[in-house]
Amino acid sequence: MKFSKAHFHTRVYSFPELRFEDQRLSSFSGTVVLHALFKNMGIPDKLQRCFAHLRSGSVVGLHTVALMMILHLMLGYRRLRDIDRYREDPLVRRALGLRRLPHVSTVSRLLCRVDRRSVSNLQQFNTGLVLERLQQQELSRVTLDFDGSVISSGRYAEGTAIGYNNKKKGTRSYYPLFCTVAQSGQVLDAYHRPGNVHDSNGSIAFISSCIAAVKEHLPHAVVESRQDSAFFSDETVGFLDSQKVEFSISVPFERFPELKELIESAKSWRRLDGEWSSFELPWSPDCWSRRYRFLFLRHKVKKQRKEPVQLELFVPHEEGYEFKVIVTNKRGKAKRILMFHNGRAGQENVFSELKSQCQMDYVPVRRLGGNQLYFLSAVIAHNLFRELQMKSCAVDRGTTAKRSPLWSFLEASTIRQRLIHRAGRLTKPRGRLRLTLSGNETTRKEFLNYLEALGVPA
Repeated sequence: MKFSKAHFHTRVYSFPELRFEDQRLSSFSGTVVLHALFKNMGIPDKLQRCFAHLRSGSVVGLHTVALMMILHLMLGYRRLRDIDRYREDPLVRRALGLRRLPHVSTVSRLLCRVDRRSVSNLQQFNTGLVLERLQQQELSRVTLDFDGSVISSGRYAEGTAIGYNNKKKGTRSYYPLFCTVAQSGQVLDAYHRPGNVHDSNGSIAFISSCIAAVKEHLPHAVVESRQDSAFFSDETVGFLDSQKVEFSISVPFERFPELKELIESAKSWRRLDGEWSSFELPWSPDCWSRRYRFLFLRHKVKKQRKEPVQLELFVPHEEGYEFKVIVTNKRGKAKRILMFHNGRAGQENVFSELKSQCQMDYVPVRRLGGNQLYFLSAVIAHNLFRELQMKSCAVDRGTTAKRSPLWSFLEASTIRQRLIHRAGRLTKPRGRLRLTLSGNETTRKEFLNYLEALGVPA
């Protein structure tokens, strides 16, 4: 049916009069879904057990503050001062179980009382949530990626230090080490460290605890691990091999000049595809106790490398090619192992979303405990966004060579736009609580889909 212009256009002559009244309006109607998620997973009770040993000295407990920080980040806010933006929202208060929200100064003061035991309990709580999901899926293969990421403080904060910071040189920072699960795109655990440590600092104990936790909950699953060249050492390789973990680790050229000689003296390369070719050797540095499988890979590129001349002493160079070496104990063809190792790039997407969508790169207070709680709240918020989608959607794909996530996840910002940031009115006709939203059919279907998956009757 064809419409005229008059059906679409209208003239506007006046501007509406503005009134700000308390009429139980909400800008975050999607909070009912988050509230259902919290209740479905028993998050408030689990958080309360994390801080049971502490007395907050306030009518608001630290477990409430932790839940408040998680919801604060899931709503898309960053600074503690932004609490004032949703202080009067009725759905936010219901999700937190509060009649009124505490003042920003109260939240800041309570964050400074967080101790090591609380942080440790919160880490175990997060790890338990992820492992519970892996158990439900009954995965036969679990891939763990380990890497660090810089969190700049911009000011002095307890536990920060000046270290390597590519974007903000000379800035004090934290440098936590992460363990992420490739199949679910979640953070299994994180080891909080100052910014002046090497990637591998404390990594053996951290890797050991993560692998032990996965094996305890999924004893029949094959555990895989991927790391960059910062983790390359006899101790790390020997430990992973002794634990029967299938691993691949990048090898640093600058530490072993003999690798350059092996590549330059290679007479034949086996073609993997149009860009990659390889050869392999059982090799190890002289100080190692045994040899492992080393894959030497050559990547065809269009442009010549333009780097400082000094690096040519260590890195092999041939116009039109780039080289890398991987040590692994995995069996199979070189192409499969190359694709498996290159799948590490998926962890960078997790880091990007943690910082841009869940505000992990913000340092709210000067005390270490408070900053660690905020940091873990960002990690938990990210994991809950993934959990919400896994509960409401079926698995999209099987195990791929790159170990891509089994679900096609939406970004947190997309979920906020489609679900959380929806206007609504909370009323109580005939004594029954009712949330009224706009009559958009797409929104209705999406809301009902999430609520049905969480066991909430519509």
